[in-house]
Amino acid sequence: MSDQQENPLGPPPWLNAPPVDPYPYEDTHDLRQGADLNPALLGLLPFVGLWRGRGQGGFPAEKDYDFAQEVRISHDGRPFLRFESRSWLLDDESKPIGEWSVESGFWRPVLDDGRATDEMEAVMVNPDGVAEIYVGKTIGPTRLEIEADAIAYTPTGQHLTGSQRIFGIVDGALLYAQFVSIDKSEIKPHMSARLLRVGG
Repeated sequence: MSDQQENPLGPPPWLNAPPVDPYPYEDTHDLRQGADLNPALLGLLPFVGLWRGRGQGGFPAEKDYDFAQEVRISHDGRPFLRFESRSWLLDDESKPIGEWSVESGFWRPVLDDGRATDEMEAVMVNPDGVAEIYVGKTIGPTRLEIEADAIAYTPTGQHLTGSQRIFGIVDGALLYAQFVSIDKSEIKPHMSARLLRVGG
């Protein structure tokens, strides 16, 4: 009797299939290129773009610190935005002294009968072993407030227990502030920045 049993369904159809072409769809942070913005995202249109600037961080670090940051908010025609952030630490002369936080996520408006409401949902993850689920709302076309509804972290991840984020477009710049709690601490200022549009 053979040690190997034949698959009664036969080989899978993809086993000897030809190579696949590159991913045919692209997301864009430039509203003049790529797919048309989904109508559900019109209320978030001012946030779409490539942003870069500087800010200051605090809790849970022992001392405040300065950082630079680049944020890309893009879309691919579907009813959600992709959020990508990377930041690096700066010295007193604004020179880079090391990589800092990296974060990815998605924003999406809550739909009612196919139309966007002012309610928002978001998912954010980072390599510190933390995943955050947010709910909140847009306030007019240039302000977004979200608060963590659920947070999960890996066994060795940062013990984030609460988070609030505020985003706004002020004089053409993207401003934001984040407040967090760790373990049983009170919620405290974590990071804030002013980012200028450099693309889109």
